[in-house]
Amino acid sequence: MFVSWMYSWINDILTYLGLAQKKGKLVFLGLDNAGKTSLLYRLRDDKMSAHVPTHLPTSEELSLGGVRFLTYDLGGHEQVRRVWREYTPAVDGIVFIIDVACHARMEEARVELQALMTDENVAHVPIAVVGNKIDKAGALSEEQLKWSMGLQHQCTGKDTQPQDCPSRPVEVFMCSVLQRQGYGAPLKWIASFL
Repeated sequence: MFVSWMYSWINDILTYLGLAQKKGKLVFLGLDNAGKTSLLYRLRDDKMSAHVPTHLPTSEELSLGGVRFLTYDLGGHEQVRRVWREYTPAVDGIVFIIDVACHARMEEARVELQALMTDENVAHVPIAVVGNKIDKAGALSEEQLKWSMGLQHQCTGKDTQPQDCPSRPVEVFMCSVLQRQGYGAPLKWIASFL
């Protein structure tokens, strides 16, 4: 009892001084086969492996750069997308992953992203749009992805500080989870808003 109280008291003091580890809840969303589970496991273990499609929500805890994230990988099949709204109201950030080499599904991804962006339950939650698979032939560029998703005038900037952000923070990041390129930047950006 005393140890628990002492731990809580010390944590409260460190939080007050800004020295405690930040915490946040994230959801990894996007269409199936975009790379959500691969990104989560790359961040957790720095390993790549083949994954079966995510049919049931899974959660993992990640510690990255002084921030502890509780993450939810919700899957991206059409039937699974119906449960996204059950997880989003209590989150501190959304990582929306898009396969930028799959041109045939850009409109489907845009519709899902726009539905998230107009959801009042997450009106102030930062959204990191992550263009994955930039290593593949025909992959969209960052500007092409912004245009395809209707974000060309909605991004708030990668260097924007929370106090300088008058609206919901939204930014696009490009990565290749397979090639270990750029996948940490979206989480660092979201962490700045915690």
